[in-house]
Amino acid sequence: MEKTSISEIVDRLGVSKYTFRIYFLIGLALIFAGYNYMIVSYTMPQMAKEWTLTKIQMGSLSSWSIIGLLIGGMGAGVISDRIGRKKTLAIFVIVFSLLTFPVYFVQSFQGFALLRILGGIGFGACIPIAVTMMSESVPTKNRGFFTSSIMSFYVLGWVLAGIVAMYVVPVYGWRVCYLVGGIPALYAFVLMAALPESLHWLLGKGREKEAIELIKRMEIASNGVAGEWAPSSLVAPPPPKKVGVSALFSPEYRQATLALWVIYFMGSVVIYAINGWLPTLLVGKGYGLVKGYSFAVLQNVLGAVGGLGTGYVADIIGRRTNVILGWIFTAVAILMLGVATNQWQVVICGMLVGLAMNWGLSGTQPLLAEGYPTEFRNTGVSSAQAFGRVGGFLGPIAGGYIQQLGVGFTGTFVFFAIPAVLASIVAFFFIVETKGRSIESIGRINA
Repeated sequence: MEKTSISEIVDRLGVSKYTFRIYFLIGLALIFAGYNYMIVSYTMPQMAKEWTLTKIQMGSLSSWSIIGLLIGGMGAGVISDRIGRKKTLAIFVIVFSLLTFPVYFVQSFQGFALLRILGGIGFGACIPIAVTMMSESVPTKNRGFFTSSIMSFYVLGWVLAGIVAMYVVPVYGWRVCYLVGGIPALYAFVLMAALPESLHWLLGKGREKEAIELIKRMEIASNGVAGEWAPSSLVAPPPPKKVGVSALFSPEYRQATLALWVIYFMGSVVIYAINGWLPTLLVGKGYGLVKGYSFAVLQNVLGAVGGLGTGYVADIIGRRTNVILGWIFTAVAILMLGVATNQWQVVICGMLVGLAMNWGLSGTQPLLAEGYPTEFRNTGVSSAQAFGRVGGFLGPIAGGYIQQLGVGFTGTFVFFAIPAVLASIVAFFFIVETKGRSIESIGRINA
């Protein structure tokens, strides 16, 4: 009997309604996660005033949830590699939603910090699952685009947070924004009913019958007819010698793991520090609440565009070159924003920063998913993202510390540009190209 792999089937069927169904179902979950994460940046000035916070404490408002992101990221990888991508995603959508709306009732900085840490566990879990599921669900030639651009939905959640804050905060106060964050808990039931499980995960768990049923649904979505599939007609690659976290540091994967961790750490310092501080910095520069928020929203709109563009380009020029150029572009754009002197320069440079830094970080996603085999792919993706959250936690706090040193608006952005340069250097020297490889082979390049 002739056997075939999941990748061969997916590549033959190409992009279809089935592909976009997965794409938009996961994407909407990320929009909700993005909103619930970013809303703190748009309510930071009001909380700081109400609780009389220092600059460092203000910076930490954006950082507490990142502790949860780290915990959730590490835990979600191991959990989803065991119980499945779909179920894990739905569970953690409920987690971040039900731990966001109680912020409405919080009366202290300490209470806010605790809830944001716990809610952040949900954000941290959803992001690596989304990247992993997309990498396992799309044709090889389109994998860069779908794996990168799925993060644009997360950034669209940031845009949604800014829009909601502009209209809600001046009229109803900052607390109502967190009540809105509880609504996505209902979406978890939609995910359980409508989102298909990863074919690669099902086959890796020996659930071939379920995988074949999903393949038939894919065939119907692609060409209207399902083929006949005999038992044992699907082939999975041989399992790796190790699985779990320990496998990430085995000789075959050690270099990739360390390089990806450092790149994601540096990228997270940049993106979380700037997104955490930009609305407040612009308000402090005299642009006013609504105008400062509007500039930040525009930046995130271009950030979503960057997430869409980076995957398309990565499928053409390669993941490694794309990431190197993306982080260099980011450093230049940040420095340009730091020396902007009028409103139009701030708008244009701010949008370029949003485009560039999301180009760099979203462009890193395919490298994460393509670095490891299915058996511990999500563990690899989530661990790199979790380590990156350490940088995301430290970035806003370091930004507050730098400002307390009196370096000013320009000096703050010079500081934010340095990690972007370091990320591009690490990518240049230590990243191996994975463009064009099947999902079964990419994690076994050195095995």
